[in-house]
Amino acid sequence: MVRPVDAVTLEVARNRLSSVAEEMGAVLRRTAYSPNIKERADCSAAVFVADGEMLAQAEHIPVHLGSMPASVAAVLEVFGSDVDPGTQFAVNDPYAGGTHLNDLTLVRPVHFDGTLVGWVANRAHHADVGGEAPGSMPAHATRLEQEGHVVPPTVAVVGGEWERNFFEAFVDATRTPDERVGDLSAQLGANEAGAVRLSEVIGGHGRHRFDAIAGALLDYGEARMRSALQALPDGEYRFADAMEFGDRDIPIEVLVGIDGDRLVADFSGSSPQIEANFNAVDAVTRSCLYYAVRVATDPTIPTNGGCYRPLELVTEPGSIVSARDGVAVAAGNVETSQRIADVLLGALAQAAPDRVPAASQGTMNNILIGSDRFVYYETIAGGEGATPHRAGQSGIHTGMTNTKNTPIESLESHYPFRVHETGLRSGSGGRGLHHGGEGIIREIEFLEAATVSLMGERRRIRPWGLAGGEPGACGEDWLRRAGGAEERVPGKTTFEVSGGDRLRVLTPGGGGWGPRNE
Repeated sequence: MVRPVDAVTLEVARNRLSSVAEEMGAVLRRTAYSPNIKERADCSAAVFVADGEMLAQAEHIPVHLGSMPASVAAVLEVFGSDVDPGTQFAVNDPYAGGTHLNDLTLVRPVHFDGTLVGWVANRAHHADVGGEAPGSMPAHATRLEQEGHVVPPTVAVVGGEWERNFFEAFVDATRTPDERVGDLSAQLGANEAGAVRLSEVIGGHGRHRFDAIAGALLDYGEARMRSALQALPDGEYRFADAMEFGDRDIPIEVLVGIDGDRLVADFSGSSPQIEANFNAVDAVTRSCLYYAVRVATDPTIPTNGGCYRPLELVTEPGSIVSARDGVAVAAGNVETSQRIADVLLGALAQAAPDRVPAASQGTMNNILIGSDRFVYYETIAGGEGATPHRAGQSGIHTGMTNTKNTPIESLESHYPFRVHETGLRSGSGGRGLHHGGEGIIREIEFLEAATVSLMGERRRIRPWGLAGGEPGACGEDWLRRAGGAEERVPGKTTFEVSGGDRLRVLTPGGGGWGPRNE
């Protein structure tokens, strides 16, 4: 008989398992080649029990909350649990556990005394995986195959060595093979480190005792979430916002129902999927739900599969929040996710007005620059929405991203660019009792010819305020040619630049909270 798990043992185990994921992330960042992973920390790591339920996740990227478990589930669906020790699996297919093609997930089983006891997985954004434009997010894409190389759940590593079919196809597809090899190696090493640490945790308890602790941790997460939901008023809460598609508004709507210790988020009123690349797959929408509920309840609830058991997601297959049939999805992960989070927070603000902030910038301001010689990717920070208790923070990544800005020194040493300005955009935050945070101004000069793709939002529709607060300013994108001609460019576009041209990005501010004190 396995003895009950006491509170002290539970808390120690929770922190040890979280540290396994944190260490995996540290190994990945420190050994990666690309600035996108090493500097911007565009990656995540997590630990899972044998049946694929998430046991612990490091505080990395919110959009990976619901999608990392989907990758492990996809591997289990294809390969089952009878897998060899030391084998690793790869997947980036958004329709089979992925989010968008740049995010490659590596999944490794962990065995103890010859028995499968869990999994470790890490996800990293590869700056280029092929496709019709450098960076693999061409603004004109309508089909997944235009965006790059697709990896369904696949055996990637056997006996510590790369499986040839996976490795050669992935590296051959990219414009930057040396960088991809380095980042892949970092991912492999991160999983190996995680497997060692998880085995040490299991060894300290014994397998049966570990299984009991893991089950208790998942149940504890569920109990904490149910308690937090019960503290919210029962009811139905609606909110709507829109994505920008040229001059068209593409609606995203949610009805959040809270009934005791359960919450249902129904997106049935949202737009059908569109002929563009900002459709989101179900795993992305699920991640947004998990993030928004944590904001509106208690962010200290353990991040595991148990705490998400009381949450139900309803979507219509073939919609912009649950894409089907191989449509393009590159921006669904980075841009539509921000709007999905916005509408969820807008609805939850009605149930938890003392916790939920006004809208933050609502975009990641993606910039992709490259040629056959290099590829660069970054997201740019903006304004945080003001909260009921304080002003919004300025120049910070918000919502479904938790990455960093690329340091100017790293950018200029790795790529043929010169940064002329990076600073706060004064006056961009919405006014209110508490002002919204300020956006960023970033101006980059290209030192040689390249292809540029921009993928941004909130260029027409301002980030909303709450409780009488004013909206934040919209973002703007400007291109100044070497000859002096200047033009405003769309937030979603792909174009060519020459040496001496400059791109100037002004990111949105956050919404204000409460009426202004005159």
